[in-house]
Amino acid sequence: MLQGRKYRLELTGVQAELCETFGDVCRSVWNTALEQRREYRRRGAWMNYVPQAAEMAEAKREFPWLADAPSHVLQQTLKDLERACKDHGTYRVRWRSKARWSPSFRFPAGNLITVERTGRKWGRAKLPKLGWVRFRWARPLGGDVRSATVTRQGAHWFVSFLVETGTTTPDCHAMPHTAVGVDRGVKVAATTSDGVFHDRPYATKGETARLRRLQQRLSRCKRGSSRRRAVVAKINAITGRVRNRRGDFCAQTAADLTTRNAVVVLEDLRTRNMTASAAGTAEAPGKQVAQKAGLNRSILDKGWHMLELALRNAARTTGTQIVLVPAAYTSQTCNECKHVDPKSRESQASFRCTACGHTAHADVNAAKNIKAAGQAVSGRGDLGNTRSVKRQPPATRTSSGRSPRAARAAGIPVL
Repeated sequence: MLQGRKYRLELTGVQAELCETFGDVCRSVWNTALEQRREYRRRGAWMNYVPQAAEMAEAKREFPWLADAPSHVLQQTLKDLERACKDHGTYRVRWRSKARWSPSFRFPAGNLITVERTGRKWGRAKLPKLGWVRFRWARPLGGDVRSATVTRQGAHWFVSFLVETGTTTPDCHAMPHTAVGVDRGVKVAATTSDGVFHDRPYATKGETARLRRLQQRLSRCKRGSSRRRAVVAKINAITGRVRNRRGDFCAQTAADLTTRNAVVVLEDLRTRNMTASAAGTAEAPGKQVAQKAGLNRSILDKGWHMLELALRNAARTTGTQIVLVPAAYTSQTCNECKHVDPKSRESQASFRCTACGHTAHADVNAAKNIKAAGQAVSGRGDLGNTRSVKRQPPATRTSSGRSPRAARAAGIPVL
């Protein structure tokens, strides 16, 4: 099983400059290769990784600064672009802006990476062209290093080792007959069908007030000024702590749910579509834009998608099955009599069925409906209660929303 191990680097001044250079070269290669792909698409042709890698080798003779970064690092950048274009489409892949993109690059050759522990809290790794770099030994590696990814978050650099642990996903969960439904909300991050509420504040009141003042100060700063860069650095320090707390909460919650349950049922939520702006255009302006913006912030703050990713990652070590069910009417259906009425949900937390009078917490009631929908899925993946259990499961969706057969027919690569 492949797992990641992330550590904070302590780079020297020269090493930090080299990492900045590597990141700038990778960003330039990404943007140039993306523009080349788009130009080929405009002409009705196709461009992929193989010819671009060959052209990059030729470009090094014309542009010597490309050789400042290791060749396999640039190749990994082209491979990442290849996967992004396959998953999202050439015109939906974003540019890497110098102001908005954090430098990141990957060393794919694990045989060229040496990791040693030098003390109780410190270790060092030998990376190509960087030499020996020190990092905080926060946890054991637990396996053989396959690759290393160096990224910058705020003012600090981090290294993530991809290691082969030698373990496999269990064929059966330790408690095979357990299941739980999870309702994700904006008031409480995750509510289970057992009546347990998983939530925590990610920012203190002082940090929230300070962040607001910094954002107001940022709006008055001139673009490109030193003062603006200083304010952005202070904002990143606060948001970085909030992001780390959110990731820690999702990891702990996922570990708890997957350890206790063989099946975890979630709503199939399209977070990116749900958090799209309602501003509209000049010809067709949107309605209730401020309210929608507040809802988007609440959804993104709770980390709905991050929790789903954490559950899938934790499920690899426990053998838990993650099931997605349609989200329609789960909050309007009574778990006792199955009556559907939007008036039954009296408030965010109160649910009173208009048919049978059943009362419960609204999120717990929704979580129980989610669990029931997940248990209706047969061993073959048939979702309907009225369908035959002997049917083969429906075709899975790709990232573009098409089935694999339809995607191949349309000429879309499917991983």
